[in-house]
Parts: sequence; C-alpha cells; structure tokens
Amino acid sequence: MQIEEPRKNNINAWAPFGLGFRPFFLLAGISAVVLMWIWLGELSAPAEFKAYYSGSYWHAHEMLFGYTVAVVSGFLLTAVRNWTDLPMPSGRPLLGLVLLWLIARLLPYVSGVIPAWLIAVVDLSLLPLVAWSMALRIVKRRQYRNLIFVVVVFFMFIANLLVHLEVMGFSQNTAGKGLYLMMFLVMLIITVMGGRVIPFFAERGVQGITTKSWQLIEIMSVVSVLLLLTAVLFFNDTLAMSAALLAFVVHLIRLAGWYDNKIWQEPLVWILLVAYAWIVLGFGLIALAYMGKMPLLPAWHAYTVGGLGGLTLGMMARVALGHTGRAMKLPKWMASAFVLINVAAVFRVILPLLLPQHYQELVNIAGVLWIVAFLIFVVIYTPILLKARVDGRPG
Repeated sequence: MQIEEPRKNNINAWAPFGLGFRPFFLLAGISAVVLMWIWLGELSAPAEFKAYYSGSYWHAHEMLFGYTVAVVSGFLLTAVRNWTDLPMPSGRPLLGLVLLWLIARLLPYVSGVIPAWLIAVVDLSLLPLVAWSMALRIVKRRQYRNLIFVVVVFFMFIANLLVHLEVMGFSQNTAGKGLYLMMFLVMLIITVMGGRVIPFFAERGVQGITTKSWQLIEIMSVVSVLLLLTAVLFFNDTLAMSAALLAFVVHLIRLAGWYDNKIWQEPLVWILLVAYAWIVLGFGLIALAYMGKMPLLPAWHAYTVGGLGGLTLGMMARVALGHTGRAMKLPKWMASAFVLINVAAVFRVILPLLLPQHYQELVNIAGVLWIVAFLIFVVIYTPILLKARVDGRPG
C-alpha cells in the first residue's frame, strides 16, 4: 500500500478533517458531556433503552471505548505524523474513521432493530484501522520502538472483543476482563508517553524547571503496570496488592523527579502533573483495597476521573493549540475546567470514603462537575478545532 501526500486543496476544503486530533478531540469532549449526562440520568431513574449493554457495562464501555478511544485515536493519529513526517489519514479517509466511531456510539440504542453482530462489528472496526494506519508509517520509517503503541492499540481491540463476546452470549465472565484490560492498556500508554512528554512539557512550559529521571525507575514504571494488569486479570489478590504497592512507590518517585514548585505558574503544566498524581494515588488505593481496607471502586475512579480525565483534558487542550499553530497560551476559562475536573475527582474518590452515607449525592456532584469541565472545553475549543491553522500550514 502506497502512502500518498494528500492534495492541498483537499486539506483546505476539509479543515475539520485535516488531522486526527481535530474531529476526535471534538467528539471526545462532546461525548464526555453526553455520556456522563446519560449516566447520571440512569443512576437516578434507570431506563430500559440500552438493551445491548447492561447499565454498568454501558457506562464503563462507553467511557473507555467511546470517550477514551476518541482521545487515543486523535492523539496517536497526530503523533505518528510528527514521528514519521509522513501524512496520516485526512479528509474523507479520516471522516470514515470518525463516522465508524460515531455510528458505534449510536447503534446500541437500536439494538432491538438491528442484529447484535452488526453492533459488535462496527464497534470493533475502528481500532484495527487506527493500528494499521500507524503501523504503515512507523515501519516505513523504521521507528520500531514506536511499534509498542501499535501493539497496545491491537490489544485494545482484543479487550473490546472480550466485552462483545460476553454481551452476545458467546462467552462468560470475559466482559469484566476486557474492561480491566482496556483500563490498564490506557494506563500503559500514559506510562510510556507520559515519560516522554510530561517532563518535556514542564521544561518547555516553565522557565527554570529541570526535571529528573532514572533509567531503573522508567523501566519499573512499565513493569509494575504490567504486573498489576496480570494480577488483576487472573484474580491473584496477593500479587495485585504487591504490584500495586510497587507501582505506587515507583510512580511516586517518578513524579517527584518531574515536580517543581514553579509548575503552578502554568496550568498547561500543572494539570498534567496533578493528573499523574491521581494515578499514583490510585495505585496506593488499589493496594489498600486488596488488603481489605477499603472498596476497590474509588481506586479505579482515582485513575479514571482524576488521572485519565485530567490528563486527557490537559493533553487535548495543549495539542490542539500546538497543532493549530497557536501560541501555548491557555484560553480564558480553561484553567477553571482543569480545577473542576480535579474537584470532581475529590467528590468521586475521596469524599465517598469519608462520607459514605452521602455516596449518591457525592457521585452526582462529581458527575455535574465533570460535565461542566468538559463543556467549557467544548465551547472554547470547537472553533479552534474546526478552523484552519492560523499559520497557514496543513493539518
């Protein structure tokens, strides 16, 4: 398959589809609002229209394979062009990928009308296409170290397949494993990519910061996540507790090497480090949960709400500025969104542990704060993502 440079008139005509981050980041922001709004309604008045997924599976699946896959797809389809200096899908091919994602979000709502296998096939199609698009360019440029991201995206497809196999009745007890696998695969991407970009962004974003890293810690940060993934998937509580403790210590040291008091001068920097701190806290809470000291659910939400939510919001805000030719100056009100996503994590993770009698009210507040944070992103970044680059360059 030959990789061809897209025509300039095609790029100009399809500014919203000039590069993967544009449509996928916009849809990620919108879906973060809509999916949480639907879930809050489901919690208050359970509906029966989600016949394909059960309620809890729907929430977990759509936040991971809907929202998160949109962010990951947009980020990787953009990053590979930077790594390889080769064109990535744009225009109509990119529109096709976006439509696959969008249709996959809608089909479960008409599961009584169309066959289940069609819902599964559409939902499963996007990730292999993204992986293939990445692999072609990475292999052509012989950047084999970046093939790890192709492998991770492929296993995301496997994780999604495990969910659909159980939903369609072809397997038992695989959906939960698929969701756990997906969560840790995203954690693995954050671990690998975070080690590359967070210290770089900190040093470039704030004058006078010099981050520290240690080769052993970098290696163990990946190893500890893989150990924890293995333990959780195979239900080895003792190994899970040990791996979570190891991950907590290793990632805490890693974060300490990146931290500097000057980060608070720049929201585009502090949001990334604070989000990573939520992931570190999540490892500690997982260890406590497997010791029997607390429920496991708050630990997962420390990772998903504070860690994943904060990191994706911060990365989308930064990447969208850089790849539309704008200065790295955070638009007005986005810092408020960064604060709100962290307050949402406090209401979803910390306060339910302290005030369990108010659990549902706290969850509702956390959901509303999440919605407002991403609504701010959508309002501010929609024109940025839809308009051509301010410097006239393609992308």
